[in-house]
Amino acid sequence: MLRAGKLTPERAREVVSQGVANIFTSSGEDMPTSTIKGWVERWLAAKEIETEKGTHSRYKGILTHFLDGLGNKVEKDLSALRTTDIQAFRDQQAKELSVATANLSLKVLRVCLGEAVRQSILTTNSAVSVKTLKERGESKRRPFTMAEIKRLLVKAKGTEWEGLILFGIYTGQRLGDLARMTWPAVDLEKRKIAFTTRKTGRRMILPVAKPLAEYLEELPSSDDPNAPIFPKMAVAAQKRVGTLSNWFHDLLVETGLAVEREHRASKEGRGAARETSELSFHSLRHTATTFLKAAGVSDVIAREIIGHESEAISRNYTHFDAEDLREAIEKLPDVFAKAPSVKNKATK
Repeated sequence: MLRAGKLTPERAREVVSQGVANIFTSSGEDMPTSTIKGWVERWLAAKEIETEKGTHSRYKGILTHFLDGLGNKVEKDLSALRTTDIQAFRDQQAKELSVATANLSLKVLRVCLGEAVRQSILTTNSAVSVKTLKERGESKRRPFTMAEIKRLLVKAKGTEWEGLILFGIYTGQRLGDLARMTWPAVDLEKRKIAFTTRKTGRRMILPVAKPLAEYLEELPSSDDPNAPIFPKMAVAAQKRVGTLSNWFHDLLVETGLAVEREHRASKEGRGAARETSELSFHSLRHTATTFLKAAGVSDVIAREIIGHESEAISRNYTHFDAEDLREAIEKLPDVFAKAPSVKNKATK
């Protein structure tokens, strides 16, 4: 008999697991078992058949990060997984990416381990007892973190989205305007772009940041001097910008930064308002503003670059020359730069 006060949660799980194992043994059957890595791979293989490609890609990305964090423990039995392991992963995701991404990752782990319980490989789902983190603020819109941008660019590499994301970060402009942009709007020699926004009719002349200029210089030239920079996106934008927004959301899902939308009929019908996602292409406008302010750029110049109208700015009486804007743009971080290594300080 167990002595009072000596039963820990871990020991309790072992007792329950042993009891279940004994039941299987008495019935002449072996209890199903699996290593942590083995179960994750089995679950992902099943989901590859059951779910859409984007959803499976999101699950795989999250669980790969989870396994990487466990180190050699991935080869241990699945029952060796503890709530502390899952909590540590949740906290790491929140610190390196965002609270929303951490909560999304936790939910995927709950589903994955829940299936192991259903198949009697586990007796309890250790992810259920790990709480989701509270998100600050009421607004669901937020900027991307640098880590999220880097993950997004890796996923978008070689596609038109790569360029659109860079334009979003380094100009803060709207998706429709960027998707329709043509080569005559770009002057790489003088490192500037000039266009008129569709929403406000405002004429914008902005400096081109170095990472964006380098990207544009590598793009193949077109026989048509008036060709759009992003041909595929330009065609879609002419029909409906909402299509592009949906494509971008799919990219976020594949990167593990958003949850796949449920396509279910509702009583409200098509007229019902769709729930706003925390991250969207519009979040790059917030990201550009955040980066500018973090670099010490004044609020009025940041608004001038992004194109926000404000009572604080009267375009009839306030003027910023090109050098003011270029100086501000050059303060934006290089999203392709590697993070500086942190050296351990030895205690003397």
